[in-house]
Amino acid sequence: MEIKVGISNRHVHLTKEDVEILFGEGYELTIRNYLDQPGQFATEETVALKTPKNIKEFVRIVGPVREYTQVEILETDKEYFGLNPPIRNSKDLEGSEDITIVGPKGEISKKNVCIIANRHIHINTREAKDFHEDEIVKVKVNDTILDSVHVKIDDSFSLALHINKDDAEKNNIKSGDIAILKED
Repeated sequence: MEIKVGISNRHVHLTKEDVEILFGEGYELTIRNYLDQPGQFATEETVALKTPKNIKEFVRIVGPVREYTQVEILETDKEYFGLNPPIRNSKDLEGSEDITIVGPKGEISKKNVCIIANRHIHINTREAKDFHEDEIVKVKVNDTILDSVHVKIDDSFSLALHINKDDAEKNNIKSGDIAILKED
C-alpha cells in the first residue's frame, strides 16, 4: 500500500467557545488553505502559545472547530516552553500539559491540552480492510523505516501518513514522499 506523506508543524485545534474567547463573540475562522484530510484547513488566524518560560507567536489554527481544544507542539519546542508533553493520539489528552493560548481579544489557560502528536496513518473505512483502529504498524519512506505508526480509521479520512516537522527533518522526509506499509 502506497501512502502519501503529510508533515505538520506546531498547531492548535479549538472549540467554538474558545474561538469566541480568543477572537470575539460570533467569530468564524477564515480558510487559508485546505489540508489533505477532507474538510480540514489551515486558517488565516494565528494565536500565541504561552508558558511561564516563553511565548511563541503566529501559531497556526487548524479548522474547522472541534469538540475539544488541543495544542500540538514539536519535540524541539519542549525546552523552549519548559514542557514535557506526552506523544499521543488526538483527543487523548488526560495527563497532558497545560498551556495558555493568546488571541487578539482574549487568552485562555487550558489544562491537559498540549501533546506531541504521534505518527499516524489516516485510512478511510472503505480502504481499512485488515486494519483496526489504533493498530501499530511500520512504514518505509525512502530508506527509512518508521515504527510506532498508529492507524486511524474513519469514513471521512483520505489515505495519508502524518508525521511532524521534527520527525521529517530528522529522517530526511519531505511532504509528498511516498510511504510503503511494511509487513513484519
